[in-house]
Amino acid sequence: MGTKRNFRVWRGDSSGGALGDYQVEVNDGEVVLDVIHRLQATQAPDLACRWNCKAGKCGSCSMEINGTPRLSCMTRMSTFAEDETVTVTPLRTFPVIRDLVTDVTFNYQKAREMPAFAPPADLAPGEYRMQQIDVERSQEFRKCIECFLCQNTCHVVRDHEENKRAFSGPRLFIRAAELDMHPLDARTDRKEMAQAEQGLGYCNITKCCTEVCPEHIKITDNAIIPMKERVVDRRYDPVVRLGRRIFRRDQLEGGVATEDVGTVHVAGEAPHVPLGISWHAPEARPVIASIQPGERLSATEFTLDRSGAASPFGDDVEFPLPVESLRYQRPSTANPDYPLDH
Repeated sequence: MGTKRNFRVWRGDSSGGALGDYQVEVNDGEVVLDVIHRLQATQAPDLACRWNCKAGKCGSCSMEINGTPRLSCMTRMSTFAEDETVTVTPLRTFPVIRDLVTDVTFNYQKAREMPAFAPPADLAPGEYRMQQIDVERSQEFRKCIECFLCQNTCHVVRDHEENKRAFSGPRLFIRAAELDMHPLDARTDRKEMAQAEQGLGYCNITKCCTEVCPEHIKITDNAIIPMKERVVDRRYDPVVRLGRRIFRRDQLEGGVATEDVGTVHVAGEAPHVPLGISWHAPEARPVIASIQPGERLSATEFTLDRSGAASPFGDDVEFPLPVESLRYQRPSTANPDYPLDH
């Protein structure tokens, strides 16, 4: 014989809804999904809930339980006190279809934008060879069950619906890292794409995605941070830039642009960077001193006069953001900012 427990379950659709109070019988060893099924069978037969395997491997039953994104089939009722009210709500980042079911099409659209694995041109299928250490590096990312809890908890899109156009999210970052670390992938522009097209720079490494991952993938430490380091190593490392200057010094005379650095602005100010939230805002170009034949450049001229990259949030945004500027309303497919409408 079980015990009666208090539940609050969100009921509604895209037009609105509210939390409903229920008392449901709970038996030993049960998980939240078991209680949802009993609620459907006894009190709310029209309650919509998405689920499939009930084994923590399909990722279908994602929802927010007491405000935390979790798999309902892996959340045991024994983790809550008997007098505690358990609140179950749909994933907040995505538009509601009905009750606990949300529209996660955004994630699949972003997945379609990701270039697939590009096999080497000089190898035929069956000739691929990899070292075990290379397999192990990316094998962790293959454990992803696409529950999209990491996408839901990421504050970049959770509190800022307007960022969905420019931000792919942690799920796609681990896919980009997996392919970039793949020794047989022929594409060499995945780092640049992650930075320019997927919004890698929006992530400020709060590790909230890692905390909610049911497969315990170290998303931040093993995928996002290495990708950020590779982007920085390619674009902003002062030692790399110094090496480029040394071996192309003859091209610097007279302000001639180099292939890797871009246009060199001699004895002038960096171009104005527009304010406001725009990931595609142009970066400030480096400003260097002019050199004459026979003159030498000091180390400070490679570093101290260089303008920083533009912030994706703009220089007019102060942190922490005031409460009135945060958006807590649930996204809707009727919103013109929702990326699937256009």
